[in-house]
Amino acid sequence: MTDIRFGTDGWRGVIADDFTFANVRLAARAIARRVRAEAGGASPHVLVGYDTRFLSREFAQAAAQTMAAEGVRVSLAAAFAPTPAFSYAVVRLQAAGAVVITASHNPAEYSGVKCKAAYGGSAPVSFTRGVEEEIERIGAESRGPRAESKFEIRNSKFEIGTFDAREPWLDRLEELVPVAAIGRSGIRVVLDVMYGAGQGLLVERLRRAGCAVRELHGELNPGFGGLHPEPIPAYMGALVAATQEWRGPGPCVGFAFDGDSDRIAPVDEDGRVVTPHQVLALLVRHLVRNRRERGAVVKSVNIGRMVDLEAQALGVPLVVTPIGFKFVAAAMREQDALVGGEESGGFAVRGHIPERDPGLICLLLLECMAMTGKSLGTLVREMETEYGPHRYGRTDLRLATLADRDRVVARLTGAPPAALLSVPLLQMDTRDGVKLIRADQSWVMLRASGTEPLLRIYAEAPTEDEVRALLDWGQQLAAEKG
Repeated sequence: MTDIRFGTDGWRGVIADDFTFANVRLAARAIARRVRAEAGGASPHVLVGYDTRFLSREFAQAAAQTMAAEGVRVSLAAAFAPTPAFSYAVVRLQAAGAVVITASHNPAEYSGVKCKAAYGGSAPVSFTRGVEEEIERIGAESRGPRAESKFEIRNSKFEIGTFDAREPWLDRLEELVPVAAIGRSGIRVVLDVMYGAGQGLLVERLRRAGCAVRELHGELNPGFGGLHPEPIPAYMGALVAATQEWRGPGPCVGFAFDGDSDRIAPVDEDGRVVTPHQVLALLVRHLVRNRRERGAVVKSVNIGRMVDLEAQALGVPLVVTPIGFKFVAAAMREQDALVGGEESGGFAVRGHIPERDPGLICLLLLECMAMTGKSLGTLVREMETEYGPHRYGRTDLRLATLADRDRVVARLTGAPPAALLSVPLLQMDTRDGVKLIRADQSWVMLRASGTEPLLRIYAEAPTEDEVRALLDWGQQLAAEKG
């Protein structure tokens, strides 16, 4: 039996290798039993959604049939949609949760399962651990007497319903950010949906409002046309080029979305990719200064200092969490926070759902441009004028084993250097991996991947050269201590 484990945001596997129909049904059966156990004997309602990957709808259908056979009322999405649209549907339809067939930003050969809770965010660790334990129990049952009957799909007393996740979600976004003013602003918008679940959706609403919009990679292609559907600079060449080359009146801006449209990366008018650190700081500035809202700001520990400085200048509290949006979302709910964000391009805003929703973030950044009459690049440069330049980098280093990976972090935590590249060490943060902060506030962070022998190395400094030097230092350290 495949070892099905739920990581930071779900279980993922290679299609036809470990991500098979049998394993999807196994996971769905375990999820259904956990949901029923938490419902206290009632018949909970669970939504099932899916993205644009190979066999996603068929996997979703198999999951829906399996859960219905376990006594759960199930509704299957009428079409693919962004993951945040399914999260919003959970709240709108007052469901017990959702199962989404998606591998998010992973390459095309992967698929996966995400679990959403009744509040519209990722299911807590307590739930996914319970699912893993249930999978173990089902596996034990299958090895017992009459094992052949254990995995049959029984007839369900509930018919599987359908629901629309797309239009209600888009309507909700327009309630939160009126798009008419964006349409009148003359901003030209390029959307790269990377062949993912956001294709054809936001582009139509912006056009209806009067925006000039172009969409890239907006057709069904389960192989993603050879593109890795992750909105990071390495895979954003087409968007950068399209934004730079589109000539016309008014500022131009681009946005890249990942495979299930729950992460975002903007590109300014000069083709520069705006980092997640800059995006979160700009969201804080817009929500507090322009929208006159107040509340705490939540960031993951690998987000840079520009957010800290903006929050301090505006007099709003700052909360720092371990890496993983489930931690950001939990802190947002506990603090009734205004906005939260993570380094991988996920952001949430109060008043919607405690979930990454790049559709909302795209509209808020466009609203900021429209309200100020400034380009995205100008807005970022204004912040850097106030707080100094911000440069950031990340590299993933594959080591031989998980033990090698963990050894690097453990040894650095146990014996941190007094100085890092001749600059004294000011502070060490160990809430997730190890983050070394120098006296000049630049930093480097080493963190083990949750599931692979990968060491993630992050760095922030005033210049690209300093960032590169810090990343190189981290790689050299890994070579020595691994």
